[in-house]
Amino acid sequence: MPFPVTRSGDEAHLYLDLHPCSCGSADTVWESVPGSVDGEPVARYSGTCPGCDAEREFLFGLPEREVPPVRFPTFGGPEPSRLLDAGEWMWVADLTAGSVPADEPRAAEQALTIAAAAVEEVIKFIPPGEDEVPERAFWSDRGRRVRAAEPSRFILDRLLIVRNTYRDAATR
Repeated sequence: MPFPVTRSGDEAHLYLDLHPCSCGSADTVWESVPGSVDGEPVARYSGTCPGCDAEREFLFGLPEREVPPVRFPTFGGPEPSRLLDAGEWMWVADLTAGSVPADEPRAAEQALTIAAAAVEEVIKFIPPGEDEVPERAFWSDRGRRVRAAEPSRFILDRLLIVRNTYRDAATR
C-alpha cells in the first residue's frame, strides 16, 4: 500500500496544516513517530483535534534519502514534491507573503522566507531545459484553480523574480 511521500518534517507539517479536521480546525498538535505498515516504513503523525476532540492520523511514506534540515524551512531536496502540487505551493507563497506583519521584523522575515521557499518548490517542477511548469504538475483542485487564474505566474523567469524579491525582502 503506497503512502504519499514526504521529503521532510517541514513539508509534512505544511501538508497537515493544509488538511484541517472535518470540523475545520487546523490547530492539531502533531506527534510524529516512525513506524511500518505491511513492512513499509512510514512516518506516523497523530494528534487530537482541539476543536472537536477527534483523533487524527496521517501516514507518510519515507523518501529514498532523508533531507537534513539545513535551514528553516527545509521542504525537500532537489526533486519536486509528491505531496503538494505546483499550484498549492504558489498558493502557500501567496498566503504567506500576503500576511507579512509590518510591525514584527522577525515574524516578517520568517513569513517571507517561507514564501521564498514555497516559490522555490514551484520551480522544482520545471523540467531541465524547459521554461515553465508543465500542466501535469497541477493535480489538486486548489492547484489547478491557482494555475487557471493566472498561468503566466508559472513561467521560470517570473518565478525567479518573485522568489528573489521575497528573499531580498526577508533580509532587510
